[in-house]
Parts: sequence; structure tokens; C-alpha cells
Amino acid sequence: MPFKPNYKITDKILNNLTQIAAGREVIEQAKLIPKWELKLKKEARIHNAHSSTSIEGNNLNLEQVTALAENKDMTAMAKDKDEVLNYLKALDSIPGYAGKKTIDITLFLKVHETVTTGTLRDQKDCGVLRNRAVFVGRRIFDGTRFKEAAEYIPPKTKDVPRLVLEFLDWFNSDKIKEINPVILAGIVHYEIARIHPFIDGNGRTARLMAALILYKSGFDHRRFFVLDDFYDENRTDYYAALKTAQTDKGGITRWLEYFSDGVLYSINKVKDFIEKIGLNPKIEEGERIELTQKQIKILERIQEKGKVSNKNLRDMFGITRQAMLKEISKLIDAKLIELVGKGRNAYYKISN
Repeated sequence: MPFKPNYKITDKILNNLTQIAAGREVIEQAKLIPKWELKLKKEARIHNAHSSTSIEGNNLNLEQVTALAENKDMTAMAKDKDEVLNYLKALDSIPGYAGKKTIDITLFLKVHETVTTGTLRDQKDCGVLRNRAVFVGRRIFDGTRFKEAAEYIPPKTKDVPRLVLEFLDWFNSDKIKEINPVILAGIVHYEIARIHPFIDGNGRTARLMAALILYKSGFDHRRFFVLDDFYDENRTDYYAALKTAQTDKGGITRWLEYFSDGVLYSINKVKDFIEKIGLNPKIEEGERIELTQKQIKILERIQEKGKVSNKNLRDMFGITRQAMLKEISKLIDAKLIELVGKGRNAYYKISN
């Protein structure tokens, strides 16, 4: 049977979508200087990685995740570090994933592989559909011992390949063209969580796929938004919202109400920040700078890696040392980046 999501656009969803569109318009029209663009992107990357892994029980706090995102060493359990590093890598891969014409089974499995590499008990489960039953549960104490109680039993293992392929066929069809990207991302998030196609890492994969949809559709092309903070701040509501769709005759309508609440929350946080810096003349005064596409990519690469050598940047663009210095000099003059060290050990980093 072809996949067909069951939902209605309620007054609440419509109101959320209207406010989301208005808030996004403010953000899109904002002529941010590179410094603030980078700040929003950097914070979104770190917060998404922290919250999405934290929801699943990762023990690293925001400061520790920030250190990993900045390529700094820190002491923690290897699995916790690997989960965060994997998620950061997956977030960084979103533009590449979005460049594919379709989101097919190969790409879907690749996303899961990136998220879970080195973190599963059996590495054979990484990047492949599950071959055995799983359940979503919680630990309860029965008076003598702790035991696992099933709260949700996903579809049978034998049905998983068919369900995934039917879902992807729908996603890659013309049927989704008229669906609002927020609604589409919510459908994708829920359906992956419902099918539970993997032994582990389903939640992270679902949230990452939702982020991919918002980027691919152009909704979050600047990558400012952090949905995962909304879920992490009240995990009970998050899981309850997912659970309602399993018993609600309205299908995933109530889940989409909750999901659109989360998108609106994220939009408003970015909008409030932009309006705040726009009202502060000291922040904006004399700081508007026109950058080339190369210079923007240089800033993004330095932000992503923490520090980058001149050779790394030359290799990235395939240009001469002199040509690269010309691009770099404007960024240094604008105090967006700074040179640290001399000779072969010299590197560029974002200015404090």
C-alpha cells in the first residue's frame, strides 16, 4: 500500500505556519554582517548536536560539545564523544546530502551510518536496516529490580524494508511539492520514528532528516534554526507528542501541531536575536562588509574546523598562495579572522 500521511491543517497549525512565515521573513530580510551570520550558524550547529544526542542519553554538557565542535580535546567517555562528533559530521554533510537529486535508500542509510559509526554494540548494524525486533521503552522498578517496559512496539522486522521504500517513494514523488516544508519535515521526522528502521540511532536520524528537509527546501538555507533544543528542554512532551500519533484518530495532526510549535520557537529565538542587534547602534555601526563567495566559504571553513592553514585553504579552492592572501587580507583587515603563529605552523582562526 502506498504511503499516505494522515493529518489535517488545524487552526493551531495554520496560526503557527503564519507566525513562522512572518518571523522567517524578518530573518531573511536582515542584512547581517558576516560576524553575526557565523555566530548564528556556529551556535545552531553546536546546540543541535548537543540537544539531539542529549535526548538519547548522551552525557556531555554544552561546554563539552562546544569544545569538540572547536576541535579541542576534552576528557569524556569515548562513546559520548563519538556520538557528538558523528552528529557534527552529519550536520556538516547536510549541504552535500541536499545536493542529491533524490533522497533514496542509499542516502538514507548513509545518514544513519554517519550518525552511528563507532557507537553501536555491533558495527554490522551501522547504516543498514534492522534485522531483528526492537521496542521503545523505559526502565521501571517493580519493587525488586529494574526492568524494561515497552511503550511502543515498532512494525515487524519483515515489514521494515517495504515501509521504508514506500515512504521514500512518496517523498520523491510530485505529491510533496505542494506541502509546506515545515509540515513535510514534521512528517519525515515522525515516519522515521514510527518505522524505527534501525537497531539504534532512529531518533537522531529522524531529527537530522528533518533538518535536511528544511535545508533542501530552502527554508533553513542559512542554517540558523535549532529545533532540537525545543525537544530536549522537555523530553516528556516530545515523546508524548510522538506517542499521540499512534492512537489518535486524527493521525499525526497533534504531532504536527507540536512540531510546528518547535519550529516557531526556533524561528522566534533567531528573530529576537536579530532584532536585538538591530536595535543596538554600537553593534551595527561601521560593521557592514561586502564579502565575495570565496571569503564567505573561507569563514565557514575556519568556523567549522576551528583553525585552518593557508595551504588548506589553497587546496580547498585550487588557487595560488598570492590569490589566497588577497582573499584573506580583507577578512583580517575587517577583524573577522586572525593569523596565529609563523611559518609552516601558522594558521587562521575566527577573531575573538
